[in-house]
Amino acid sequence: EVRLVASGGGLVPAGGSLRLSCTALTFTFDGFSVGWFRQVPGEERERVSCIHFEDGSTSYKDSVKGRFTVSSDNAKNTVYLQLSSLKGEDTAVYYCAAVWGDCTTSYYAETLYDYWGQGTQVTVSS
Repeated sequence: EVRLVASGGGLVPAGGSLRLSCTALTFTFDGFSVGWFRQVPGEERERVSCIHFEDGSTSYKDSVKGRFTVSSDNAKNTVYLQLSSLKGEDTAVYYCAAVWGDCTTSYYAETLYDYWGQGTQVTVSS
């Protein structure tokens, strides 16, 4: 059974910060990319960031550039998403997902990702 575990969501005031974590329990991220997606009820899931585990290359959705930072800890087999300067429109359920390959040049669509963690709710209060 492939397992990704996402954690770190919560309630935070506008302008605040959170750090989300995504850990693979049953495989290593070597060779994979990890994408962070978010979904608001009634809307499609969108990719906000990703990291190619092998070389650390990253990609961000324009609306989060300069506010969100994705990173990885190879020793812990964990990917992080640091959320800063949060806005109300960042409120969503955040998911991590893994795909074999380089997400910075492709793999924008959620349907291409093979493994998913459970969602973690991020709520930004105004």
